[in-house]
Amino acid sequence: MPKGYWIGRLDVIKPEGVQAYGVAVAEVLRKYGAKYLVRGGTFEAVEGKARGRNIVLEFKDQATALACYRSPEYAKAKALRAGAADFDIIVIEGYDGPQPTD
Repeated sequence: MPKGYWIGRLDVIKPEGVQAYGVAVAEVLRKYGAKYLVRGGTFEAVEGKARGRNIVLEFKDQATALACYRSPEYAKAKALRAGAADFDIIVIEGYDGPQPTD
């Protein structure tokens, strides 16, 4: 079964609101077994419009990734960042098929 992912891009408006969200969301992500693959870090936008920060979270499957996003616990954490950042988040299923090196 393919893993599930959150891919997030954000621009911080009020750092204190994003910090409060980060503290609150950590417990939610632990509950759903999420693992950060990308959290901030240096990047270069080689095509398209970039945001200031990027995240990629891995979950055991897409159903778990969606359940986490739709959970009441995440809704509470998300409310803490209201007005503090502009977020784009997608929940996407991973790919387990052939690779270019196969």
